[in-house]
Amino acid sequence: MRWDTVLFDLDGTVTDSQEGIVNSVSYALKRLGRGVPSPDMLTTFVGPPLHESFPALCGMNEEETERAIREFRIYFERYGWAENAPYAGMAELLASLCAAGLRLVIATSKPEEFARRVLRHFELAQYFDDICGSRLEDKSSADKASVVRTALMRADVTGHAVMVGDRCYDVAGGHTAGLPVVGVLYGYGGHTELAEAGADAIAANLTELKDILLGS
Repeated sequence: MRWDTVLFDLDGTVTDSQEGIVNSVSYALKRLGRGVPSPDMLTTFVGPPLHESFPALCGMNEEETERAIREFRIYFERYGWAENAPYAGMAELLASLCAAGLRLVIATSKPEEFARRVLRHFELAQYFDDICGSRLEDKSSADKASVVRTALMRADVTGHAVMVGDRCYDVAGGHTAGLPVVGVLYGYGGHTELAEAGADAIAANLTELKDILLGS
């Protein structure tokens, strides 16, 4: 077996969170008196930390960004976290990886309390040794490399680990932490983004991901 520990991104990798994130962004922008951009632009909010996305995509200054994040979390706390669903076959994949002896850990830029709530709600938390996310009060903790390093430390990973994610941020964060990265195409990044970021392998679906992780 190539690896004994697998770090999973959450949004776009374990669950399809587009609806909840898009609705939360739309709510925040309306609260700030801004127009809501196209669906394609809204989808690009899935994955990266909000303190990067609001300035980059909406031209917000620091004060506006902080307010937008607060408004985003108001909607997400009430509704957005549940406007979400695991990808079809995800529970079966996670169960098979655990049965094969792999340790599974979540490493997400999403605030940890929301990540835990989502995974418990969909009965997926049982498959993970730890669920590691960012801290609400510390935006630097949402940096993907920081999340990955924290996850490795908290899970006391001493063997061979691999990162799985759907965006270039997952590839960069995993590589910065010294891990190989498997990109997945059923999320929101696409083949070009993942290949240009330097993903070590790319899986089109859960069957291919299972084969890569188990060395089939």
